[in-house]
Amino acid sequence: MDSTIFRRIIIGEKLPTSQVLEQRLSNTKALAIFSSDALSSTAYATEAIMLVLVAAGSAALGVSLPIAIGIAALMLLVAFSYYQTIHAYPNGGGAYIVSKDNLGIRAGLLAGAALLIDYILTVAVSVSAGVAALTSAFPELTGFRVQIAIVIVAFITVMNLRGVRESGTFFAIPTYAFIIGIFLMLGVGLVRLLTGAIPDAAPIAGEPLEPTAIHTLTLFLVLRAFAGGCTAMTGIEAISNGVPAFKSPESHNAGKTLIAMVLILSTMFIGITFLANHFPIEVTAEEGHTTVLSQIARNVFGENTPLFYYIQFATLFILSLAANTAFAGFPRLASLISEDRYLPRQLTNLGDRLVFSNGIIALAVLASLLIIAFGAREHRMLPLYAVGVFLSFTLSQAGMVIHWLKEQDKPGFEPTFGWRLRMFLNAFGAVCTFIVLVILLVTKFAEGAWLVAVAIPLLVWMFVAIHRHYEIVARSLSLDGITPYPLSTRAVSAHSNVPVTVLLNSLNRASLQALEYAIRLSDDVRAVTIEAEPQTTWRLKERWRQWGLEIPLDIIESPYREIGAPLIQYLHARDEASPYNVPTTVVMPEFVVGHWWERFLHNQTAVAVRAALYHDQIQKGRGRPVLTVPYRIGDELYEPVLRPASGTI
Repeated sequence: MDSTIFRRIIIGEKLPTSQVLEQRLSNTKALAIFSSDALSSTAYATEAIMLVLVAAGSAALGVSLPIAIGIAALMLLVAFSYYQTIHAYPNGGGAYIVSKDNLGIRAGLLAGAALLIDYILTVAVSVSAGVAALTSAFPELTGFRVQIAIVIVAFITVMNLRGVRESGTFFAIPTYAFIIGIFLMLGVGLVRLLTGAIPDAAPIAGEPLEPTAIHTLTLFLVLRAFAGGCTAMTGIEAISNGVPAFKSPESHNAGKTLIAMVLILSTMFIGITFLANHFPIEVTAEEGHTTVLSQIARNVFGENTPLFYYIQFATLFILSLAANTAFAGFPRLASLISEDRYLPRQLTNLGDRLVFSNGIIALAVLASLLIIAFGAREHRMLPLYAVGVFLSFTLSQAGMVIHWLKEQDKPGFEPTFGWRLRMFLNAFGAVCTFIVLVILLVTKFAEGAWLVAVAIPLLVWMFVAIHRHYEIVARSLSLDGITPYPLSTRAVSAHSNVPVTVLLNSLNRASLQALEYAIRLSDDVRAVTIEAEPQTTWRLKERWRQWGLEIPLDIIESPYREIGAPLIQYLHARDEASPYNVPTTVVMPEFVVGHWWERFLHNQTAVAVRAALYHDQIQKGRGRPVLTVPYRIGDELYEPVLRPASGTI
């Protein structure tokens, strides 16, 4: 089967750029896409608290409910902050944009690095937790945890490559199935408690603390349990990162969705913890153990009942597909950082289905490596999980405080009560999340949090190195210092009329060098640009006009953001229009970088064009000369050899 046909079957037909607005999400679908991570964390957050408290004895598990209530209060405070962010920064970007604009670029990069790492961990932890739910119901599958997890990641990747709307429709089903199932379990469980219809075994989690437990239940242990339960807050920031994905009015709809998410999340989290404190629950970290949520469902609905299995499969699907929140957030955040030239430029490219395909694939690969490294055991990764989240929470809220302070510089500003309240809550939230961040680092450092503490600054260092390279490229390509003038179109050789096309997307020293080479090669030279982004084409036309270039510039629209197919159609038209029986020669500027890794920071357009022309040659039975004019980045700057003709300016 042809690879193109296979790709169309798997991913779907290409979508034109004109349909980008039609791909926006309704609030119902947006809740499924951006909230599945946060909602799914209720499946393991209570267990994360209890796994720490059980070290002080079974009676100490009763402290889990006050801890859960405290986390829910912090959850509401952080959600309020992001509600303000959504309206203050309607173009999305969340903590990265807020920190960059108000605290400086380094703070923004720190927040961006923390969130990117958190998104990778979200996929690995969510999918691994989903597999744990499956193996709780079917223990015989325990030996295939990693393989099942990788298959799930691959499936989610394909669904996201198919587009935002399509993935939203699909992922809405398990998200709402999980919400309905959990609320049904909470309702039935509450009725059973009120009527006394509980299992014969006496509940141990709700008993008063024994004297021995009081001695062992130290403040440090409580803080560790609090830190473990804070995994319930991961994913809250996702909506603020993806505001442009909502239907208009974007900020209003995103804000409503955020409020709905945090109310559902806090209710489910406290409810599950409450039931865990009033039903006989066995808490253990042993391999192959039954999850706390599974035990609650067994106590509420009975073992091997349809509703018990409904909860198990709903949990499996929501945990596995909760990774979709990261697949929605990671590519968007990566594209914003890439636009600022701190990540490879390829991450800004829209794929066939109007999604950031390169970011989606990168996330899938990185998360899969993490799953393999940790054996698809979510509890091994949980200590790494919340550090980056709370770092971004702190930076975002501190940035919002500066944002409100900047409001004072606006004409006619008056310090209203609402303004003071918003600034106070953001400041208070920043202090609270910073304290939690310190608690996480201290209590989870030896368990693996040190990996994140090391990875975040390393990622920031990588950002800076990439940006430094792009700055060198910009200086090498800049036309500063060259007086604009028209290049002569006369060939140096004796009247060569071979049709030549120069492919470019901007006017810089590299493309100017390619143009100069082309006009020395032939009298019949035309430049062509494939219009994937109208703004880029507009800048090129302005530069072309300023320089007064006499070489014709052809602009080929590409509604599907391709380069190869529109270029081949254009070349065929030139071939047919030329009176000479020779294929049109293609001339392309090409960057030559000093280090191997720098090659991955560019779009590899020359490689894609060569591949397209190679297949065209096979189909048409004729060869086409393709000439690349190398331009070495960082060397002595190229200067045009030709000078203005007499009478030109």
